[in-house]
Amino acid sequence: MRAVVRQPAAARAADAENHVVKIIVLGSGVIGVTAAYYLNRSGHEVTVVDRQPAAAMETSFANAGEISPGYAAPWAAPGVPWRAIRWLLMKHGPLVVRPKADPRMWAWIAMMLRNCTAARYAINKRRMVRLAGYSRDCLRELRADTGIRYDERTLGTLQVLRTQRQVDAVAADIEVLRQYGVAYELLDRDGCARAEPALAAVREKLAGGLRLPGDETGDCHLFTRNLAGLAAAAGVQFRHNVAIERLQAAGDRVEAVVTGAGNLAAEAYVLALGSYSPLLLRPLGIRLPVYPVKGYSITVPIADPDAAPVSTVMDENYKVAVTRLGDRVRAGGTAELAGYDLTLRPRRQAALEFVVNDLFPRAGDTRQASFWCGLRPMTPDGTPVLGPTTLRNLYLSTGHGTLGWTMACGSARVLADLVSGREPEIETADLALSRYRG
Repeated sequence: MRAVVRQPAAARAADAENHVVKIIVLGSGVIGVTAAYYLNRSGHEVTVVDRQPAAAMETSFANAGEISPGYAAPWAAPGVPWRAIRWLLMKHGPLVVRPKADPRMWAWIAMMLRNCTAARYAINKRRMVRLAGYSRDCLRELRADTGIRYDERTLGTLQVLRTQRQVDAVAADIEVLRQYGVAYELLDRDGCARAEPALAAVREKLAGGLRLPGDETGDCHLFTRNLAGLAAAAGVQFRHNVAIERLQAAGDRVEAVVTGAGNLAAEAYVLALGSYSPLLLRPLGIRLPVYPVKGYSITVPIADPDAAPVSTVMDENYKVAVTRLGDRVRAGGTAELAGYDLTLRPRRQAALEFVVNDLFPRAGDTRQASFWCGLRPMTPDGTPVLGPTTLRNLYLSTGHGTLGWTMACGSARVLADLVSGREPEIETADLALSRYRG
């Protein structure tokens, strides 16, 4: 990994002072808004366009709330194909596949399976850890610079292990954490109860846990809305309720964005539309291997603060994260391959309610829960696609999967550097779309 040399925000903005670029950012989720903020901070003229009435109304709206560089790892890993069969057969299993006559679904699955080798896992993990760790540092700097608040907590994440088999298997994860210098604590069931006191009431259900003290939590929707406010105050224009229809290109450049409100033109364009990004690129002959993987969440008002988690608890058995967000508990999970289907399925709600009630039975009444789903933009190798394209003025920031909140600030800072002609503070060549060529 390249050594990171921090540059003060004022100096970075001054670098771009004589190179102001008019930029359109497509998408106002956490990825698009952070991109707009950092591009503006670099001295550029930025407009954000989105079909929604406000920022963070889709995938960033009600995610699990984790900022988890410690869990930055691709889903494509050795042994996953066999574990997937078991997950599909579980009552509250974390994986659901709804087969469709969509060749893109099957091509994406095939590409993911090809990444389930030890060699490719190591490459992809290294890329993700690099960006996730950098992004955590950027978020901390942003928080210190702006005082932004979003029900944040810096108390780490606890992965609870229900069986001795899971405890034994976590040795492989610990080796990876050691390799990348990620702080961790291996706990027995009593240690889990000390880290998360509410678990003392159900300690007999646990065999142990793995705590990552460097992880954080927060409300992604609140963060994105507040950052959008800061960006707007600094001069970023937000054009909401504008349907994006297509990109109009000529030669090796994008000329305009065709929208329901007319054509919008700029000198550079950033595509941050999550799962919908490939749909705009396909007519231009650019293949982006991003496919939607639906996730669900429930949000429950806290009835007894002492019976709720203090931070995030990840149930390894069901792959569900339960997070404390102010006066609410958010439980999020499930990987559902169903294309662009946004149907809310009661069985998924039941699975999330089961985990909350099983681990934190007195935290709140799950019958009062709000139920939500969103489409995570997943790449087959787990790593987001960040950087330039074959069109000279079109940049991508998409494919972050379950780690968009974790990687948002780092991705935005890298993007601002690339657009501004500066060398990013971390290695980025292997994050670009060009890694898929051949």
